[in-house]
Amino acid sequence: MADQTTPVAPQEGAGGQPEYGAYYYRHDCGIPYERNEHWLGFFSEIADRIVRDLHPASFLDAGCAMGFLVEAMHQRGVDAWGVDVSEYAISQVHESVAERCKVASLAEPLDRRYDLITCIEVLEHIPPEEGERAIANLCAASDRLLLSTTPDDYSEATHLNVQPPESWSAALARHGFFRDVERDFSYITPWAALYTKVEEPVAETVRRYDRAWSRLRREAADVRSALLETQNRLAELEGESELESRPELVARLDALREENMRLRDHLVGKDAELGAARGALTEHEDRSRRLMGAVAKVQARIPGAMRIGGAALRRIQGRRS
Repeated sequence: MADQTTPVAPQEGAGGQPEYGAYYYRHDCGIPYERNEHWLGFFSEIADRIVRDLHPASFLDAGCAMGFLVEAMHQRGVDAWGVDVSEYAISQVHESVAERCKVASLAEPLDRRYDLITCIEVLEHIPPEEGERAIANLCAASDRLLLSTTPDDYSEATHLNVQPPESWSAALARHGFFRDVERDFSYITPWAALYTKVEEPVAETVRRYDRAWSRLRREAADVRSALLETQNRLAELEGESELESRPELVARLDALREENMRLRDHLVGKDAELGAARGALTEHEDRSRRLMGAVAKVQARIPGAMRIGGAALRRIQGRRS
């Protein structure tokens, strides 16, 4: 999908950062990003799925652009709001939700809490020095964050902070947010994921992620095998000498090409999920090592700590097993 975050004109604004405005909407989104059947339909379908799957009472679209998702959620009875850094984008919001969308930067604290926040293709546009503040502000304003940020589109000039999924997962884990590994949000993008604030023993979190990592690894292998099979079949069909004279082969070839593209997208999503799971496991293991190190320091510094700290250490080890 095209970026939902504030579009950017070719020129630079203050401080050498891209200036967000109308040019990008008209020229750099593939299909012009405006109030048309394509984008209204796209966000309508997303709103249907979010309401059905997550049942939010209050909702914020962080980086709402022209407010299409805010509008769709509001139509479905959700207390929906939106913020975006672009004055131009907010000026295009439909009158039905104009008072619910405002100009604001995610680098600044949000003014209230929400049952659910979406942030779709936005964080990669925020400079790295502001990215950590944006994450902190989003986490402070909700216990559920539906996040999508491209893992590999470095060619877009406005993408200032492209990171692999595991980097975002690690950043969110520092605020107590972890990926919901049981839910699928690929109807937004292949790499979209729900992060929720979780309070549980580290051992249980690691167990959940390790279980998901194993499952995703098998799924990715299956998708890769199917992709290779369709590529081989495509090669066979393209080598047919009578291809142009046989309409049924042409139709079959087109169908295989479409399936090939679908499998490629699916594989990208599975690889992204694997990366996020690996990143979360690393974060948990690092936290556990730091905790064990802290216990060891207490044992060394406090009189009698060998006995007390040893008991604490055994309890920690028991929770991790």
